Amino acid sequence: MTATVKLRLGTRRSPLAMAQAVETRARLCVAHGWDEDAVELVPVTASGDRIQDRPLAEIGGKALWTKELDEWLHERKIDAAVHSLKDVETIRPDFLCIAAVLPRADVRDVLVGAASIRAILEGARIGTSAPRRAAQMLHQRPDVTIVQFRGNVATRIAKLAAGEADVTLLAAAGLERLGESGVGTPLETDDWLPAPSQGAIAIECRADDPATRSLLAAIEDAPSRAAVDAERSLLAALGGTCHSPIAALTRSVGDQIALTAAIYSADGAERVDGTVTLSPGDRDAPARLAADLLARASPAITALFTGPE
Repeated sequence: MTATVKLRLGTRRSPLAMAQAVETRARLCVAHGWDEDAVELVPVTASGDRIQDRPLAEIGGKALWTKELDEWLHERKIDAAVHSLKDVETIRPDFLCIAAVLPRADVRDVLVGAASIRAILEGARIGTSAPRRAAQMLHQRPDVTIVQFRGNVATRIAKLAAGEADVTLLAAAGLERLGESGVGTPLETDDWLPAPSQGAIAIECRADDPATRSLLAAIEDAPSRAAVDAERSLLAALGGTCHSPIAALTRSVGDQIALTAAIYSADGAERVDGTVTLSPGDRDAPARLAADLLARASPAITALFTGPE
């Protein structure tokens, strides 16, 4: 393919989404020996970026990050779309497929406004709109108050500076991709589990477009794919939604994957956790872990999950 033949790569307009699209373009150009202008970035304003005054779960969930790009793929306005995989629904339209997962970045959350969870002042206001972060924080610090906090990285940091909250949490991968890796204190995963698929970039295309699928396969990272597939299989088996406080982490153990997960009640008072070891591509083991977690959970937790999809 020459530089005059473009792959149209759809992306949200937010600074982080654009940074992820630029990274994807760079990887494609290196993999195929293309000039940069062989890949056209096509930005779209997602509903989730337009609506910032309400929690995501109240206005349509994760689909607000994907529906415009899905429509453009269906209408063949673009050839592929770049997503932060943690924002992509576990059940996707049949006409789409995840053609590539890029090498996963730092999966950790970063605490901004305090040096550690323990150092947060008593009664502090924690700014987050993520049920996982809220429940996990309340589980460790039941004295704090959760205040709704939405927006891109710059918006949330500005809200914190304006005093709308005392502390907030951001994804380390997002900060790194924006050149802001010096912000805040990363929380180690032994004490604070991330969101399923956090730090992973996925590229989707039409399932009936083998040419594009082949081009994108060149930038697939197999270990990252195996890890996020396990986490998304767990999510699907739990019936997790935007209302579900779930944290998950995969670690490589030789040629196996150790998947650890925790689910919470909304107020963080209750927590159930477990770990399973599986081979890459095994979707049954995450489902068994999900069944075990739900079997041990109280109604305060199970009410937030719909069960196997």
